[in-house]
Amino acid sequence: MKILLDTHILIWALNEPERLSATVRSDLANRRNSVYFSAASIWDLAIKASLERKDFLYDPYETTRLAIDTGLIELPVSSLHGAGVLQLPWHHRDPFDRILVSQAFTAPAYLYTDDEILPLYSASLIRRI
Repeated sequence: MKILLDTHILIWALNEPERLSATVRSDLANRRNSVYFSAASIWDLAIKASLERKDFLYDPYETTRLAIDTGLIELPVSSLHGAGVLQLPWHHRDPFDRILVSQAFTAPAYLYTDDEILPLYSASLIRRI
């Protein structure tokens, strides 16, 4: 099974795995599954880090290193992913979430998210955890 982590789930998986259910932790640890993180999530983190908010503690370089060291697979953003956003209804306005949905459809991969709106795109492909 292919799994794509949205930005929140990526952060939690790497830094606060106790926030994830036992089932999700098992899915992520299962070597038969391919678990991806998107370059778009790192871009999202970089923008938030550049705002220098005191409550935002995640460095995009460190997150990338941790993700790769943990065995996650980086999913680049391709032109096909970008073009795929054209087909998406406007359930969500966040461009990072929209590209993640497009990536999940293109892969195809299950998108693990904590966002309550994203499953509107596909209840079978997008899993709110």
